[in-house]
Amino acid sequence: MSAIRPAAVVVLAAGEGTRMKSATPKVLHELCGRTLVGHVLAAARELEPENLVVVVGHAREQVTAHLGATDPGVRTAVQAEQNGTGHAVRMALEELGTVDGTVVVVCGDTPLLRGETLRALTANHSADGNAVTVLTAEVPDATGYGRIVRDGASGAVTAIVEHKDASDSQRAIREINSGVFAFDGQLLADALGKVRTDNSQGEEYLTDVLGILREAGHRVGASVADDHREIAGINNRVQLSEARRILNDRLLTEAMLAGVTVIDPATTWIDVDVTFAQDAVVHPGTQLHGATHIGEGAEVGPNTRLTDTTVEAGARVDNTVAFSSHIGPQASVGPFAYLRPGTRLGAKGKIGTYVETKNAAIGEGTKIPHLSYVGDATIGEYTNIGAASVFVNYDGQDKHHTTVGSHCRTGSDNMFVAPVTIGDGAYTAAGSVITKDVPPGSLAVARGQQRNIEGWVARKRPGSAAAKAAETASRQGESED
Repeated sequence: MSAIRPAAVVVLAAGEGTRMKSATPKVLHELCGRTLVGHVLAAARELEPENLVVVVGHAREQVTAHLGATDPGVRTAVQAEQNGTGHAVRMALEELGTVDGTVVVVCGDTPLLRGETLRALTANHSADGNAVTVLTAEVPDATGYGRIVRDGASGAVTAIVEHKDASDSQRAIREINSGVFAFDGQLLADALGKVRTDNSQGEEYLTDVLGILREAGHRVGASVADDHREIAGINNRVQLSEARRILNDRLLTEAMLAGVTVIDPATTWIDVDVTFAQDAVVHPGTQLHGATHIGEGAEVGPNTRLTDTTVEAGARVDNTVAFSSHIGPQASVGPFAYLRPGTRLGAKGKIGTYVETKNAAIGEGTKIPHLSYVGDATIGEYTNIGAASVFVNYDGQDKHHTTVGSHCRTGSDNMFVAPVTIGDGAYTAAGSVITKDVPPGSLAVARGQQRNIEGWVARKRPGSAAAKAAETASRQGESED
């Protein structure tokens, strides 16, 4: 059964969401790298609709700005006053004009809804010749939900009965309304004009359209979702957390079935845009965000957080935080490293323990083993940067660049005061402050001459523990002589 491309998808995202208790509009809360409405848009886009319109209301400036950044092709309709779901859809149709074809209506707070479920909805809608098809699900506990009442012979939907209005036999029904529908566009527009507001809320209910169409002799059908969790709406932070766990498990399952080893799924969190190659390994306590990619045979973690970072084949990243960085094949990072944006580590390179890098291009086989800061720098191939080195890139107003060539050996506790260049094959002595360019193959020594002032402790700290230890050592030395 093939899905029919809908004329429009309408996303309802005008509500305030007071139960979130947040300054952030409900539909802009995030899980797994997308907002709630962003997940719904991604599912809707899988239908390839001719039009995609989001109904905005509460905090519409924020929501509209987010939509423009997320999906510039989205249209918006304004529901200035939240007068019910029927009113919201009516605002969308006024924005769209005459719609000839299927109109799918979805809620903007259902991040677990899949595109394949929407495709099944539209396919069933077309195949059954329905005026409206409601997406339903069978749930373990239907308390509080609207029950789907069907005709025993045809299977058509005869009513959606709210829990408070349901009889005992109706409350035993476990098939519930999701709030997601496929409509015949022209019949929908006509029926919305007949929806009344004589209810306890004084609102226009979209579900009333089903009764109007059925009374007019049109068929109302249903399409059952495979997983009832897909239709769950998010109304508070507890439900947000539960949805995040479900979606994260879904993403990890897909990764593992594609050949990725996830040692402990319970402590591993990934975003929807994270990608893997086969035989990647993810250790416990790892978070992978944004457009991060883990290459073939690469290992990340434990206790690692990577954002918009590429880890190429065979690399190892341990106890590391990295943003917008690139780690080359068979490279090694960590433990306890911090890679800031613009870090590029070449093949077989090493960024070691307590090393911070930023806007640094580090060549193949080059090592920065420990206790160093490398910022605004280019380092060639097979160079070793000594421990406790600092690339002094900031003069208080401007950032400056340091270049270190290939096959260099820099001493421990070096300061490279940018802008400065260390030529290929050069060495620098430990404890040096390098302020001038070093020619290729040279040794740079930039430190004061050592001067020993003998007897200083005895004169300046008489009677101290240091003075007594020195005196004892002097006597031992004299006796040995």
